[in-house]
Amino acid sequence: MRFFTNFIRSTSSLRVISWLVFGSFFYSCTTTKTITYFQGGGSLDTTRYTTLPSITPPVARIQPNDVLAIVVTSLSEESNALFNILNTSQIPLATYGVGTGNQPLGYLVDPAGNVEMALLGKVKLSDLTLEEAGMSITEKLSKFLKEPTVNVRYLNHKFTVMGEVTRPGVYNLLDNHRTLPEVISIAGDLTVYGRRDNVMILRTTGDKREIIKVDLTNRQVLNSPYYFIQNNDVVYVEARAGKVTTTDRTYQLIPILISTASVLLAIINILTR
Repeated sequence: MRFFTNFIRSTSSLRVISWLVFGSFFYSCTTTKTITYFQGGGSLDTTRYTTLPSITPPVARIQPNDVLAIVVTSLSEESNALFNILNTSQIPLATYGVGTGNQPLGYLVDPAGNVEMALLGKVKLSDLTLEEAGMSITEKLSKFLKEPTVNVRYLNHKFTVMGEVTRPGVYNLLDNHRTLPEVISIAGDLTVYGRRDNVMILRTTGDKREIIKVDLTNRQVLNSPYYFIQNNDVVYVEARAGKVTTTDRTYQLIPILISTASVLLAIINILTR
């Protein structure tokens, strides 16, 4: 009996050692070069200070089907409440990032590019920036309100992060200054299995659809025209081949381990009768 007990203990120890050796081998294949962001290459990586050319984010313009928060402030509290009721009425969301929540109902831009507002009726806002839309509404409201101010924001602009990140999901895009590194950080950074040198961006602009691949390990991504994220962008992080291999091996080993455990339990059961 002692012989079999020692045998089982030695078998378990060998199994643990084998897994540790396998894990060490896998992680030894991952070098800092494959996971370090914004590498310059050569002497650039040793410089303490580097200047980069300025890059301007694209200007977002209001389009049909956009949902806008139009916040009106004036000297009349009653008028403020009338215009801002759609900003306080809530509708449930599915999943934006982590969990569920509510979103203000807002003003929907119709297919003709108009929003329907109290007192003003239909107001044309398509192809205007948020600032231009605010100025246009302010000018129209000045005929009815005393010293109005208008603030316009997007409510339904979003981006999606998929693949090998810590928190994949759909997130609100609050402005057009959101950058690719910020998006990666919001999603909790890439996992150790994520390919930093082959991040895919799916972008739809009108009838045009683009598939772009960027290398986050190269400093040149900071000058890329796709450095800034736009509405409805999908960021996909591909998994390394090592993860697929590891997963396949795990599934292959599970039946073997179960069979081995069953045989050992059967032997122990027979010997202890």
